[in-house]
Formats: sequence, structure tokens, C-alpha cells
Amino acid sequence: MLSFHTCPLATLGGKDTGGMNVYVRELVRALGRLGVGVDVFTRSQDEHVPHVLHHLGYGNRVVHVPAGPESPLDKGGLPRHLPAYVQGIREFAGRKGLRYDLIHSHYWLSGLAGLELRAEWGAPLIQTFHTLGEMKNRVARGPEEFASPERLEGERKLLREVDWIVASTEAEVALFRWLYRIETDRVSVIEPGVDAARFYPIPADEAKEFIRIGQDRRALLFVGRIEPLKGLDSLLEALALLKERGLLRRHRLCLLVIGGEPDAPAERIDAEMNRLKQLCRTFGIAGSVEFLGRRDQDTLQYYYAAAEAVVMPSHYESFGLVALEAMACGTPVVASETGGLAFLVKDGETGFHVPTGDPAALADKLELLLEDAALAARLGAQAAEYARGFTWRKVAEQAMELYWKLLEKVPASDQPL
Repeated sequence: MLSFHTCPLATLGGKDTGGMNVYVRELVRALGRLGVGVDVFTRSQDEHVPHVLHHLGYGNRVVHVPAGPESPLDKGGLPRHLPAYVQGIREFAGRKGLRYDLIHSHYWLSGLAGLELRAEWGAPLIQTFHTLGEMKNRVARGPEEFASPERLEGERKLLREVDWIVASTEAEVALFRWLYRIETDRVSVIEPGVDAARFYPIPADEAKEFIRIGQDRRALLFVGRIEPLKGLDSLLEALALLKERGLLRRHRLCLLVIGGEPDAPAERIDAEMNRLKQLCRTFGIAGSVEFLGRRDQDTLQYYYAAAEAVVMPSHYESFGLVALEAMACGTPVVASETGGLAFLVKDGETGFHVPTGDPAALADKLELLLEDAALAARLGAQAAEYARGFTWRKVAEQAMELYWKLLEKVPASDQPL
């Protein structure tokens, strides 16, 4: 597995950590349980972290490859370190006497590294994009959000040249055809899963005690990276509308935001975090919004279970693992009707869809859940039942079926020993 720009062990909610980290981590764990050993290669971002960790179960390793400074870097500067990353993988494989059966790369930068390694090893290359540059450009709200020409060119190259592509939803397959003008006969849809041993309904009073909010308070929850694409400004405006309607006072309502670094020094704090905090002051809701920063995946279930609803006002989500985790905890999800969220969240059954960038519609759906306890309970129960159909074992089994299909095409003389 290649995950160049982000480590699957990273804490959720950082600048470049999110659903992809969870996907790689949980898929590797599930493959390990099926008896498949996986080495995950990621760029080293901390010189104090051992370069090899055995944190993903029997037979699996996370290998932190020194490639450029061993510190977090902006994505724009990462491509220049790809050659060192590829060379580090070569050297690791050489030292260990390894030859890999398959390469599965995640995100476009990893895919470019995979093309080089495939040329040397003859191993089939599978690509999962997680997000697409062309789609990000469609919803970009400022110059800083546009994908680079290098990324767009890289994605097109991968779509032409990899052996197979794994998409998360049929919506992503449609984007390959619509935005990239490619045939999709080398694409399989494998929906992500959820860890039901971790994400399951917890009594709200127990969850509230764990996250330390009063039993008489009610909370909405946002989990994700702090970037304009996630639409958190729409949620803040919706919260301001709920305040105007008297709902914040009546329900002792607060919004919990997991993600980013809200307490970073002034010279290091993210511009989007600054903008969002200013919006809270402008809307007069600063006292009702708590920016919690990053949280470990092992504690998220308590936040999901304590919330009245998890809100995903994104402008673009290829799938939306946060929604699936929340539903598994029995919490309704109110989400933008975009990308994978339009498929994952069942409107009126497990939560609600709202138009992207429409704070008034978002406020209306949140008010409906807050004011109708029976409706909220029904949607939550249906959400938990629905989420039980998504398991990482099922994802791993579908991935293995694809892996074997590709290995059968490799000439016997080229197959690894």
C-alpha cells in the first residue's frame, strides 16, 4: 500500500488527515485478518517516530520513508520528494529481500510512485483516488482551493495507465466518465466499511459523561478537516439562524467541532480556522461553538453518541466515512446532497439531505430533529441498522477478489516468489 502524503496512523482531524487515513488503516487490518501481509509506505513526518511500526495487526507494517524534511509539509511542496520516496521503498524492499505481489496506491501522488515501482517489479497497480482534482475545481471557492495543473495531469495519467481503479461509489465512476472522459471498464466499486466493534450505539448519558458536557445540554457535531471545502461556514450560519429562532437557549444547544488546531500560536494558526472563529463572533454564537481540535479515532464514538446529529455540510465528499461512523452509533446525519453523501445518507430514513451551501435549509432540518424527539430516535435507530451492512471484512474480501483477478493475468514467470 502506498500512502505518500499522509500516515494511516495519524490522529483524525489534522490538516491532511481524514477518511483516507481511516480507509487505509482499516483495510490493511482487515486484510491481515484474512492472512494477507501488507506493508504500508508513507512519508516520514516526524524524526522521533520509528521508521517501522507494527500497529496494524499481524503481518502488517507501516514504513515511514525519509523523503525530504521529516516534518509536515504543504501538499504543494510534496511532489519534489516523490523520487526520494520511491528510492526509499526500493531500498527497504532490497534490504528485506522482498518482492511484492501487488501495489495498491491511495491519492494521486502515491499513484505516480506506484507507476515507477510497477515498471521495476512487474506487480499490478491498483489506484484509489479518494478525491479528484477536477471535482475540487468545480466546487472551489477561492484560488487556494484549486487543484494544481500537475495534479490534474497526474490523475489523467493514472486513469490511462494503472491496471485497475477502485471507486467508493457509483457517483465517483460517473465523475471519471463526465470530468475525465475515460471508459470505466477497469473500475470496480468497493464501498468503505465501518468498525462495528468500535462504532455502535452508546447511551447518550454515558457518552456525555465521557466527553464532559452537561446532561442537560444538547450538541451538534462536526468532524473533519478545517478547510473551505467542508462547508463549516454554512453550519455556523445555520446555527446563527437557530439562535434567532430561540433554539440555542431553549435546548441549551452547542456545536462541537473536531478538527484542526484551534489553540495553535497566532503565527501558526490556520487561516480558515481564523476565518471560522471570526464568523462565530460576527454571528454572535462564539459561546455556543467549541473547537476541540484533533481527536483520536478511539474516542470518536463517544462524541457521535452524545450528539443530536452529525452535520456534514461539505461541498464535495467522495464517500463520507464520518457519516457512516455516526450512523453506526445511532446518530442521524444531516448532509449536503453531494458526491458519496447523496448515496450514503438515506434522506428521511437515516438522516436528511440539504442543498449544498444552503444554511436556511440546514437550519430547518436541524430544527426538525431538535423539536421532534420521536423522529430523531427513529432516524437514529434506522441509521444504526443500515450501517451494520458495511463491514471492513466485506471490503477486504471484495479487494481480495479483485487482487486475485489481477494476479491471474500476471505471467507465471513474472509472479513474485
